[in-house]
Amino acid sequence: MADPDFDVVVVGGGPAGATAAAKLAEAGRSVLMLDKAGRIKPCGGAIPPRLVKDFEIPDEQLCAHITSARMISPTDRKVDMPIENGYVGMVDREKFDDFLRHRAADAGATWRNGVFIQLDHADTGEPVVTYKGADGPVSVRCKVVIGADGARSLVARQGLDGAITKSVFAYHEIIETPEGVDPEAYDGERCEVYYQGKLSPDFYAWVFPHGKTASIGVGSAHKGFSLRSAVRELRETTGLNDAQTVRTEGAPIPLKPLKVWDNGRDVVVVGDAAGVVAPCSGEGIYYAMASGQIAAEEVDEVLATGKGAALAKVRKRFMKDHGRVFMALGVLQWFWYSNDKRRERFVTMCADKDVQQLTFEAYMNKQLVRRKKVAHLKVMLKDIAHLLRIVRPAPPSAESRTANPG
Repeated sequence: MADPDFDVVVVGGGPAGATAAAKLAEAGRSVLMLDKAGRIKPCGGAIPPRLVKDFEIPDEQLCAHITSARMISPTDRKVDMPIENGYVGMVDREKFDDFLRHRAADAGATWRNGVFIQLDHADTGEPVVTYKGADGPVSVRCKVVIGADGARSLVARQGLDGAITKSVFAYHEIIETPEGVDPEAYDGERCEVYYQGKLSPDFYAWVFPHGKTASIGVGSAHKGFSLRSAVRELRETTGLNDAQTVRTEGAPIPLKPLKVWDNGRDVVVVGDAAGVVAPCSGEGIYYAMASGQIAAEEVDEVLATGKGAALAKVRKRFMKDHGRVFMALGVLQWFWYSNDKRRERFVTMCADKDVQQLTFEAYMNKQLVRRKKVAHLKVMLKDIAHLLRIVRPAPPSAESRTANPG
């Protein structure tokens, strides 16, 4: 029996796939990384300091350093949340993903542009991946397949018995940042998040700076809701309607991890294909790369031992690290995003200094903050007060439209 063409085929060259390919190549495995040329995922592009550190991202990949976030309620109440002793890094997915793919190739992975078509198994039991290349269909044999091909993953559907996860659809427009914009309306070091039913009935809209450009977008799972119209309205209200549009993009964004990520033998999924985008925030880059790294480690073990059962540890390890955060954020989204009255209260809560501190510490470190028990208790009591409507949202007066506590 001839040897397989590769040890591993990674389908998808985004953050999850490129990370897995790089780590496996560094471990001495032969890796084929397939990626569809020219595709850019719609994404706000926010990454935490922990990602920068853990995955050794050079500073030149950060097109902006965000030092505050502004939450806008249905009544246009604005709450500024300063990021103390930290920042949120912003990346342009077109350049960032390309950097990750080149890094995988530099580590020794074979990088080919191609569109995944089919996953089969040879008579010998080995996976056979067929993709459309420049000259037509190509089939390659391997020992393990890693599916990193997005929210509606064909690898998951073909290799994991039709697995698919719940998603919202995201759409954004990348614009050139115009000169002379009023900093009250747009600030290159501030992210803006709009919790308004008219812009998104079940998620949120955003304006995220990218240095010389900005991402203006919205997400929603409601069929029939016009994302393009919502972005158009947002551009008009922010005074960015006349800014030059660089490109537009749309794609499904998963908001719930799959219950099973592997077939127990030779197929495992990561990133959006596994559903690892955080509920409530929609953040996915860090979680994609974390899942890709874990998958690389467990796939390396499978290749060394021949025991495909190790693939189940990919999901188990990921959920041990991040499952509590996903559960907490899922509850937050389910309750606070359900209508504008609750959104108004949610933005009011964001003005609280304890809420701000715990939120950003958890975001930057990618784990729930277990110390500061008194602060947790205070936040819990305030949350209950809002749930019971003991606390009333502040009226959208001129004085209260912008709050910057601390």
